[in-house]
Amino acid sequence: MFSLTYEFRLQPTKHQIEIFQDWLEINRKVYNYALAERKDWYKSRSCQINACSLQSEYIIPADAPRPTYASQCKLLTTAKQLYPELKRVQSQVLQQTLKRLEIAFVSMWERNFGFPRFKKVGQLRSFVFPQLGKEPLKPGFVKLPVIGWVKFRQSRDIPSDAVVKQARIVKRPTGWYVMLTLQWDVSVPQRHFAQVGEPAHASGLPMPHGEALGVDVGLMSFLAASNGLVVKRPKFFVDLQRKLKLLQQRVSRKKLGSNNWRKAQVKVARLHERIANTRKDFHWKVAHQLCDQAKTIFVEDLNLVGLSKGMLGKHCLDAGWGQFFQILEQCCFKRDIYFQQVDSKKTSQICPSCGTETGKKDLSERVHVCSNCGYTTDRDVAAAQVVLNRGCAAVGQTVKMLAEGKFIGVPVKQESHGFKLN
Repeated sequence: MFSLTYEFRLQPTKHQIEIFQDWLEINRKVYNYALAERKDWYKSRSCQINACSLQSEYIIPADAPRPTYASQCKLLTTAKQLYPELKRVQSQVLQQTLKRLEIAFVSMWERNFGFPRFKKVGQLRSFVFPQLGKEPLKPGFVKLPVIGWVKFRQSRDIPSDAVVKQARIVKRPTGWYVMLTLQWDVSVPQRHFAQVGEPAHASGLPMPHGEALGVDVGLMSFLAASNGLVVKRPKFFVDLQRKLKLLQQRVSRKKLGSNNWRKAQVKVARLHERIANTRKDFHWKVAHQLCDQAKTIFVEDLNLVGLSKGMLGKHCLDAGWGQFFQILEQCCFKRDIYFQQVDSKKTSQICPSCGTETGKKDLSERVHVCSNCGYTTDRDVAAAQVVLNRGCAAVGQTVKMLAEGKFIGVPVKQESHGFKLN
């Protein structure tokens, strides 16, 4: 089975918008109550046995079981008798909210995420319908349980042989959106990408083919490719930071909770969404530009978390390298292009032509000049060529010699468009 998510913009009526907002608030309260129940249970188990707090203690019986997704779902039935407003929301939607909390705790245990936090008013922005029933779609409309038919802008065709498994309603500053999860009964080939240092033949991965390309990312230029391509880095957040600061100042001068305060907050949120959408659109365009030039792409395996915490963290986050690598990986998958990450250590300190370590360069030094072989090129392009050489070595390919005795990855001319891998 193959699943894919299609996103469309909803065009709900005023009554339907009121229902959406009411359901979001009820789901937020259920989420917070379930989180408080779990948090109290954990704190009752962390009390010291020889001392008590001067303020308060969480006293819960020792035989009380740990709250889980299954136990909290069972309590929903009893809660509906005590709180009639819960009956306005479809039961499976509330269960999915509890499942969302369970996933947050699993991520905390297994992925070292932080402890789940309570949701303030307006912070819960989505809810999920896990089932939609029979024939939930017709041109331009989706049928949601309890709510009924809701109009949406069908910007792309939905395959007729696909089954709609679930729908997620999302609130954004620009409006309401629906994410439809479609499922096909087709066989999908295995993942086409390899991890760092993994041979190409491992796990049934295909061997690289066609033209190969190495990619190096940076702050002076967004990326440099081994064939000489250099893409300038747009400053999505930095360019609009002054406008954002002005809007945030206007929010701080409004009375908290007033209508003018809410309107000012919406303007801030819309600007943030505009920045994110512009960055994502740029990443997709660059990804397709790279895929047009090669059939095998190698990128650096960077420590993105460490870079985001450095003195240039704001600019690293503004560039969005992590999102770009994910988008490039998806683009390669759709276009049947081999994608792999390679070691990023000392890519700017090694000559791509002779392999000699030239030493650490100052950031102001933008040209690579090898003292051993005399090879000269742009610093970022040289780093991309080193990435390409490492990628070819990682997949077990024999490094070939080009005309004039240069290693693969070093273009004979700056305008060349890549190199063939047999």
